[in-house]
Amino acid sequence: MGTFGQDWTKALLTACAMTAVLPGITAVGHAQTTPAGVVDGRQKAAARTSTATMGTPQIRTKSISPVPLLVKPAPTKTGVETAAKTSDTTESRFFPASFHDWLTQSTMTGDWGGWRTWLTDKGINIGGHYLEDSAGNPMGGKTKAVRYADEFGINIDFNLKKLTGLNLGMFHTLITARQGLGIGATLPAMDSPQQIFGSGETVRLTRLSWEMPWNKYVTTEVGEINTENDFEQSSVYWGMSQYCQFESNAICGMPQSIAMNSGYGWYPTAHPGAWVKFYPAGNDHYLVQFGAYSVDPVISNTHNGWKLNLHDATGTYLPFQLGWHQGGKDDYSGPLQTNIKIGGYWDTSEVSDVYSHLGSFGVPAQYLISAPSEKVRGRFGGWFQFDRMLQRDEADPNRGTTLFTSFTWGDPRTSVAPYFITWGVTRKGTFRSRPNDTISIGMKMLWVNPKLTIWARQMQAAGAEGINKPSGEHALELNYGWRPTPWLVIRPGAQYIWSTGGTNRYKNPLLLDFETGITF
Repeated sequence: MGTFGQDWTKALLTACAMTAVLPGITAVGHAQTTPAGVVDGRQKAAARTSTATMGTPQIRTKSISPVPLLVKPAPTKTGVETAAKTSDTTESRFFPASFHDWLTQSTMTGDWGGWRTWLTDKGINIGGHYLEDSAGNPMGGKTKAVRYADEFGINIDFNLKKLTGLNLGMFHTLITARQGLGIGATLPAMDSPQQIFGSGETVRLTRLSWEMPWNKYVTTEVGEINTENDFEQSSVYWGMSQYCQFESNAICGMPQSIAMNSGYGWYPTAHPGAWVKFYPAGNDHYLVQFGAYSVDPVISNTHNGWKLNLHDATGTYLPFQLGWHQGGKDDYSGPLQTNIKIGGYWDTSEVSDVYSHLGSFGVPAQYLISAPSEKVRGRFGGWFQFDRMLQRDEADPNRGTTLFTSFTWGDPRTSVAPYFITWGVTRKGTFRSRPNDTISIGMKMLWVNPKLTIWARQMQAAGAEGINKPSGEHALELNYGWRPTPWLVIRPGAQYIWSTGGTNRYKNPLLLDFETGITF
């Protein structure tokens, strides 16, 4: 326990030190320029325009985007407003006029003396982020350990209409760099407890694409993209990804089983692909979308960070999705937001059936040869997603509560986790003086394919030793998202995992989390 405490202290000190020194070493910025605090009608309209709605491409770091107070709270009994004011000088200097101005500006690096706004007006939006996930298990699991992983990212989006005067849509670029270690292998865990760990710890091209809204009925995107941005993606409330209020990769980004069971392309990898989205009513109330993505099982390898070809592709991932949306776009007024998404996929790849996953459950090698594994051409599956804003505070509409749930089903021939459920509740505005802080509780429930359970039971009955029967892995997470500034998120929390690794071989671990996110 003493060693764990020392390692955990080192990890926390490292995260805090990086948070402290980043303002002096970073020189990238975020496209969001809306200041924190109360804004006028013109700024509110601009904010509503930029708020993502159903069907809009997302990136996982939406969870750390600036969350300005778009609505003026009602006065307290003493007549004092709780919203912080932003200095008029903050967005027009290379350096803030005061420490208070720096803490209340929308991004850590500000407006670069007006250059950021000038570039945005010309059609060039530059953004950046830093996100770290630390986790340690003082109890349970195979071994006790502390692990740290992080991601830096720079995105440049070009508004081609502003740049050329022609209605040519948007051109997107995103480069990410991941470092660090994951704690999942030491537990072991079927889903990474750190959402920012994985996909090769390297510098990677994550997005290089052209997005075109042809009219109010049709939008397309083509290029190097990933499925996570477009299908089975999280809804957005208050400008934040609902799923990524959690550190667990089982929830954040998308319900993780879809990536475990198919050729679904997850962030931050990039795959040659395209999608088309139809809005039958000419608005975001109804959505019909289709896509096609290259399936590349080795894209996560470190040396494939800049891979832009179809070499090693095993097939094509073909998803579709139907969506229904109602409610205000900005979550601050109008009907309470509600979203329903139903989707499915066909993966044309030839893959080994589910028995090929037995090795990941610790089955001794001498027994694997007896498993009835064979090749399968094509695999399929589907999902259902529901989310809703449960309530919005009357006294302060910046505060409220949201709920989400999802169910994912996979091909029983090939899926290691054919049944997978997630749910979560987030309360934004924990106290009257903390309208942007959050408290979240969420859970994932993973059931292992019963074919593996039956095989293990039969082998145990036959006298085989050292075989643990796979059954499932469930996990619960509770965290607090503290936003001391609009551009900084500090999220301590805890995760408890039942039957870690999908078996009962090890004691259930308790993980202590510490997540930090910075918007440059």
